[in-house]
Amino acid sequence: MKEIMTQASQVTTQRDAVMVHLKESQTITSLEAIENYGITRLASIIHGLRAEGYAITSIPLTKVNRFGNSVTLAKYKYIHPNQSSHVRN
Repeated sequence: MKEIMTQASQVTTQRDAVMVHLKESQTITSLEAIENYGITRLASIIHGLRAEGYAITSIPLTKVNRFGNSVTLAKYKYIHPNQSSHVRN
């Protein structure tokens, strides 16, 4: 597993923005990505980061949408390499 080393001052791409957000906040949702960074395809960025060796898990969240229906969305969590031995998923 890889450790995120990107700093906020190095952000030049949406991928970098997600990496810094995960490094600082540990989690991100699609709504946060849209509101904070204008990223509409967070799942694609997460898929790429996982392929590069970053440990990112998906936590399912159930919410009620504006029509009163229950919907499930993903909250992505970065697992720091030093924490990975303590996490089971």
